[in-house]
Amino acid sequence: MKVLAIILAGGRGERLYPLTRDRAKPAVPFGAIYRIVDFSLSNCLNSNIRRVYALTQYKSTSLHRHIQLGWSILCAPLGEFIEVIPAQQRVDEEWYQGTADAIYQNMYILQDERPDLILVLAGDHVYKMDYRKMITYHVENKADLTVGAIRMDRRFSREFGVIEVDPEWRIVGFQEKPAEPRTIPGDPEGILASMGIYVFNIETLVRRLIDDARSDSSHDFGKDIIPSMIGKADVFAFDFRKGDQGGTGYWRDVGTIEAYFEANMDLIAVTPQLNLYDPSWPILTYQAPYPPAKTVHAEKERMGTVVNSVISNGCIISGGTVKRSILSPRAHVHSFAEVEDSILFEGVDIGRRAKIRRAIIDKEVHIPQETEIGYNLEEDAKRFTVTPSGIVVVPKWIKL
Repeated sequence: MKVLAIILAGGRGERLYPLTRDRAKPAVPFGAIYRIVDFSLSNCLNSNIRRVYALTQYKSTSLHRHIQLGWSILCAPLGEFIEVIPAQQRVDEEWYQGTADAIYQNMYILQDERPDLILVLAGDHVYKMDYRKMITYHVENKADLTVGAIRMDRRFSREFGVIEVDPEWRIVGFQEKPAEPRTIPGDPEGILASMGIYVFNIETLVRRLIDDARSDSSHDFGKDIIPSMIGKADVFAFDFRKGDQGGTGYWRDVGTIEAYFEANMDLIAVTPQLNLYDPSWPILTYQAPYPPAKTVHAEKERMGTVVNSVISNGCIISGGTVKRSILSPRAHVHSFAEVEDSILFEGVDIGRRAKIRRAIIDKEVHIPQETEIGYNLEEDAKRFTVTPSGIVVVPKWIKL
């Protein structure tokens, strides 16, 4: 069975602003050393799916660079590739109008590759999944389309497509981000949410994309393609728990600052639900050749201390204190500085006696001596983005 994976990686990520001010959502750093897109790409390789296209559009330079540097690892003579395809206006003068339109505008790759099945993935979710199990399920059910599904609390229904299934998990209803969702039978507080993972038979996908392109729709899989197929084709849902490689059912859409922050903080638990240390399912990425992390000073007045945190190569904790935080490569925390419950991106420099709490600080920002961030949210809001839950986001390259 010839499978081609297509990762939709062109999202603007407006709810992640200002982290997406200069980069596409899939290129946002995550977990100190990764980019969000690394999870979908790693799942593909670990699932032995080695023919992958990533469709990009919005502010894609850093994403292109990351994939070029970190993912040029397959053997082209064997027909293996991970290739980036930027938006090209091949069909008309419009950029991608929706998730379905993104693939329609690149229909030529389907003609060139001639796969049996298309695996459609989002490039902005964090999880570990064996796609082979979903593909096997699709083939065994003789399905035209299979949709990855996960249980979520009904209070999140406005953020997801909500699936209704019969006892055989055939999809009989689909609501796109409903205010009043159909809940899981016997579970009035739970919904079955679409994960944005689809397996299509090639003939079905091509036919549906052509029909959709001719219609007056939003050209989106969740809003248009899936609902139009229910009752007219064999459409099934696949329970994520059957393909989950973490054993905990961990899957996160990190589409908001709050969700992104919480997913990062999940990594510092004693036993994280998302295990990045499993050698049987590695999460791959590009890592520059930085020196090892180190702490400096062990004196009465100052101690280089790191507690319950993730730190990366090139980090220096020089007499400062780091608690419950995520430090990306080359972060530097100077003497008497305090960093708590925060995420520091690459190259962030925290000056002496500065205090940082519940903040996300983007790349290459220098925090001057004795600066406080996260302690007076009213003052912080005059200069930075502050979320309703009190997370302060300091944008990239800002001069303080």
